[in-house]
Amino acid sequence: MEKKKILIVDDDEAVVRILSINLAMEGFEVYTAFDGMSAVMSAHKILPDLIILDVRMPAGDGFSVVERLRTSTKTFTIPILFLSALPKEDIEEKALQAGVSQCFAKPFDPMALIGCINGLLGIRKEQVVANM
Repeated sequence: MEKKKILIVDDDEAVVRILSINLAMEGFEVYTAFDGMSAVMSAHKILPDLIILDVRMPAGDGFSVVERLRTSTKTFTIPILFLSALPKEDIEEKALQAGVSQCFAKPFDPMALIGCINGLLGIRKEQVVANM
């Protein structure tokens, strides 16, 4: 079975590193970007199965990235998970209206995040074990 591709977009290198390690250990193929512009370019090149996106970043915040991905025929169906230090209640309604699948607040529980990712990708736990 082909590995699912996840694009992590965050300007905080420590967050990207932690997520990359956790997701690679779960059997995902991980790609990274550190700002909004490279996020959009990477998404079009890689066509990931899911995008984990920070809200506040240089060169295009999370909302502008979502807007650009949702208007492209190549990327409009990719599930997007917002990861933000902003209070969830401040962004969730706007995020869901913009087409974001799920919002997670920083700091986050890595296992809860992975459970959410598996759910968004339609992966059941026994499939994860079979991929290891």
